[in-house]
Parts: sequence; structure tokens; C-alpha cells
Amino acid sequence: MDLDEAYRECERITWTQARNFAYGIRLLPADKRRGLAVIYAFARRIDDIGDGSMPPEDKIAALEDARLALGDLAAAGAEDPVLLALADVERNFPVPIQAFGELIDGCIADVRGTSYGTFEDLLYYCRCVAGSIGRLSLGIYGTSGDAELAIRLADSLGVALQLTNILRDIREDYQNGRVYLPSEDLAKFSVDGVSLGGDDPPQTPPAHRGAARPPVPPGAPFGGEFGRLMEFEVERARDWYATGMGLLPMLDWRSAACTGAMAGIYRRLLERIAAQPAEVLRGRMSLSTGEKAVVAVKALAGRLG
Repeated sequence: MDLDEAYRECERITWTQARNFAYGIRLLPADKRRGLAVIYAFARRIDDIGDGSMPPEDKIAALEDARLALGDLAAAGAEDPVLLALADVERNFPVPIQAFGELIDGCIADVRGTSYGTFEDLLYYCRCVAGSIGRLSLGIYGTSGDAELAIRLADSLGVALQLTNILRDIREDYQNGRVYLPSEDLAKFSVDGVSLGGDDPPQTPPAHRGAARPPVPPGAPFGGEFGRLMEFEVERARDWYATGMGLLPMLDWRSAACTGAMAGIYRRLLERIAAQPAEVLRGRMSLSTGEKAVVAVKALAGRLG
């Protein structure tokens, strides 16, 4: 397969499936834009395996096959456009390809129905599935100054984005048998996990391991308790954004615009959740295309607050 065709396929995947990230990626110069599209395309493949319809044991086998492919991209990419392009990215950028292994670890945890007793438990998961992408992206962007600090800040920004995802997808995740909010948080605010499903029962009962939660009678009102829980979680995410956005001054202006656009879209979504926390129990919240475009334009102009 022609290398240019492989890159075009990765860009096609990105533009059609990266509903939020594409707004930032498009702000990069051509070589970095293509490189980050490849990173996204392989990450999308891993996510699709984890979220697909295969039996759990087949998902885990497929995820392990993806991990093996990372060990010899030159051979694995002979007939696979995403792997072919990823091998070229590895040759041309200082990208820590094995960080994809952490994303795979996080997806395997999802397949196994892992739940989280404490925030420290959840933090490890966030760093696997989102911090890893931050570190891979840094390899495309390049940084100035303290490289280790940049990695820590990228990790923090990834945590902020993942926490936003978790709050946005509470109901959908519950329907798929997943509860990401730590058991200790649910207990603190006396919120029963069943409440997280809105009006619908889960397709797969979530595994409730970790700290015990006080029972809430079926049908009992939970709006106040749930609202306080969401306020607590939103404030936690804001703190991670406040730290992670310190990465932007360490990037060139186009890379900073890319990162700022992606983070800005998610941060605006977080504030919408903060204003209407009960809406996450009715369906997935999102920004309009116009709102996302406005954030991207502000990021390009360096005007994100």
C-alpha cells in the first residue's frame, strides 16, 4: 500500500469519527496534522475493539493482538494502512509508541467491568486511557523547556478530559455495565449507583466493588444528592484543567492552538454539565458544531481563557 494512501485513510478516520478532537487537529501544520491523525486512528481502533459487540474474551484477544503489532510495526503494517502510517510516524517523530499499551490496559479494564473504589484507582485508569494520548501527542508537537514537566502537564490535561468524558457519559456507561465514579464519592453523597442509569435499567449489571454505599430506596428522590455529587466532580475536573492548561506556553503556537481547541471544547462542555447536571441522566450532552468552531477560532487566536 502507498504511504500517502495510508495517511489519507488515517485522516479519513479522524475527520469522520473524532467529533471533538478534529477541531484541534485541523489547526496543525500538515506534517503534524497527519501525524496526530495517525495517533488518533490507532487509538480509535483500540477503543472500537473495547466498545464493540464481540464476546469479552475475543475483545481481550484482539486488544492483545494490537499490542503485539506495536512491537514490529514495519512488518505488521504491510497490508494495514493505519499500522503502515504509524510505522512512518515512529520513524519521523519521537513518539513513545509503547504508550499505546497503557490505552490497551485501560480498554481491557473496561472489558472486564473494572469499577473504582477510590479516586486514586480512577486516576490510574484516566492516566492509562487519556494521559497516554497526551504523551503520544507531545511526541508530535515537540516542546520547549522542561520535558518532564511537559509530560506531567499533558498527563494532567488528559485526566481533565477523561473526567469530563466520565461525567458526560454517566448514563450511557451505566447502560453498558460500567460505573466510573468512585464508590467512595457515591457513598459520600449518598447516591445509589442505580440512579446513574436514569429511567432505564442497565443492559449489563455493573460490578460494584470497592467501598460500600448506603442504600437508597427505589424511586427515592436523588436530585439534591446527585447535584452535590456532580458539583464535587466538576470542581475536581476544573482543578485538573487549571493544572493541565499550563502545558500550552511550552508548545509552539499551532500546537498550543490544537491543544487549546480540544481542551477548550471539553472545558466548555464541563461548564454546561455544571449548569445542568441532571441532563447527563437524560442523554449525552454535547456542543453544537458552531460552538466548537468558535472555540477553535479562539484557540487559534490565542484567546482561550
